[in-house]
Amino acid sequence: MGDGSASGLGIDRGVPSDLRRVPEVAAAVESQGYDGCWTGELSHDPFLPLLLAAEYTTRLEIGTSIAVAFARSPMTVAHLGWDLQAYSQGRFILGLGSQIQPHIEKRFSMPWSHPVRRMREYILALHAIWDCWHHGTALGFDGEFYTHTLMTPMFTPEAQPHGVPKVFVAAVGDLMTEMCGEVADGLLAHAFTTRRYLDEVTIPALERGMKSAGRSRADVAVSCPVFVVTGQDEAQMRSAAEPVRKQIAFYASTPAYRRVLELHGWGELQTELHGLSKRGEWDLMGTLIDDDVLGAFAVVEPVDTLAAALRRRCAGAIDRVLPSFPAAVPQSTVAAVLEELRSCS
Repeated sequence: MGDGSASGLGIDRGVPSDLRRVPEVAAAVESQGYDGCWTGELSHDPFLPLLLAAEYTTRLEIGTSIAVAFARSPMTVAHLGWDLQAYSQGRFILGLGSQIQPHIEKRFSMPWSHPVRRMREYILALHAIWDCWHHGTALGFDGEFYTHTLMTPMFTPEAQPHGVPKVFVAAVGDLMTEMCGEVADGLLAHAFTTRRYLDEVTIPALERGMKSAGRSRADVAVSCPVFVVTGQDEAQMRSAAEPVRKQIAFYASTPAYRRVLELHGWGELQTELHGLSKRGEWDLMGTLIDDDVLGAFAVVEPVDTLAAALRRRCAGAIDRVLPSFPAAVPQSTVAAVLEELRSCS
């Protein structure tokens, strides 16, 4: 299924945007046995750290989770993807996201319309460009949003033997998820996702898209971050839970994610949290995340049974997992959990 490691489940981690730290962290992530590392687009460019990650590793897959697609032309992203795929010797995953309308128009000063149709066409445009470079076909992409019909030898990159990058897309809603099933290589699920939401909403929508395109579940990987609350005793567990409750509360206050809560019968929690967020009551918000809500969004388990619990959370739905271990958990403990998870997946 999907795009996991040879053992069946890919285990990934993030790397920092601070370019000075990337070499050391990426090398450590690889030595710790992770399968891949991801960068996001927040206050820094998401592609530059991956160049360093590729240089200082040999087997680690590298990916953007996410790069904002609509802030860039498909041609610009095609060049970035081609070069990172060549330099990493086939280890690059291009993870794209649509962002939201105010950011696209007011921060990036780029056009916004029909995000699902536009993203679908964006991916098709990328593949048309890469097909031109990889197979020498004439570039003749003429779509509703993007047109790429000119490619002369001077602007054609050198051939490379590693194929084209996999393209993953961030999706929460049904239509974007279905589109992933049609044309993407993977889906980047949001951290604010429960196993029930995956089973009842995400995977069925993904399968509808796959069916319409004549694809199978094995053609599309699901990558998902998972909150982890763990420790050696009750005191450590309580301490680890506090920041996770606050993070869940932050996401839950966002109207766009209300549907996830409503599936569990917690719709009114979103209303209450949204009101508190407007008043800046961030600490108070975390106290509204009770143990039931925490357990739905996070894997809450002592260290000695954590690997089994993570395995249950992923089984049959998640192909690549990015577990967020509490900062206080020793690296030796993390390594032991990863080894157990890897050996049984």
